[in-house]
Amino acid sequence: MVAESLISNVILPLRTSDTGDEALSMMDDFYVRHLPIVNNQQLLGLISESDIFNFDAKEAVGSYSLSLRRPYVNSRDHIYEVMRQLAQGDLSVIPVVDDENNYLGVVTQEDLLNYFATTFSFTEPGSIIVLELDKRDYSLAEIARIVESENAVILSNFITSRPDSLKMEVTIKINRQNLQSVIATFQRFDYLIKASFNEAEYLDSLKERYDSLMSYLNV
Repeated sequence: MVAESLISNVILPLRTSDTGDEALSMMDDFYVRHLPIVNNQQLLGLISESDIFNFDAKEAVGSYSLSLRRPYVNSRDHIYEVMRQLAQGDLSVIPVVDDENNYLGVVTQEDLLNYFATTFSFTEPGSIIVLELDKRDYSLAEIARIVESENAVILSNFITSRPDSLKMEVTIKINRQNLQSVIATFQRFDYLIKASFNEAEYLDSLKERYDSLMSYLNV
């Protein structure tokens, strides 16, 4: 999956002649905090709400000094790069350009979240196990072998860690509802089970977090 496949054609870019007031109105309409500025299909930058508040909202946005360093992704960039840019810049949208820097559209936080929420690993029935271990002991191959020894399969996994810690958390989703035998096998190999969730608990938690995020984005 690449950035081009997640482009939203609903959100329109700003022109340099648009005023700050017009930009704020568009942000309200689209429930975003950022908008791209485009001139003849060339991406000039990304303006934020705070940029507008720092200048005269009656003036054209083309006269503003932008605080952001023209963030964008290429149309062929993987969605992980899209996610990285959105998170790193605390952005509500990220512009997408082609190889000639022509503006193609934006990917929004909501677009990205909806994509992950509808992927196979989220929709396929299963359960969640969270392991805590030393970073130096991490081996996905060994974790997969333990899961598969109990006739189960890993559907997805991700890692959480802090730079100042030697510990990490590995969250795996497996295609089993009953986790007792899998957990017992992990414990037999001295893995610390930080948490576990069956499908119903996981989906309820995910829906609650998703609804909370959508409510935040719509503020």
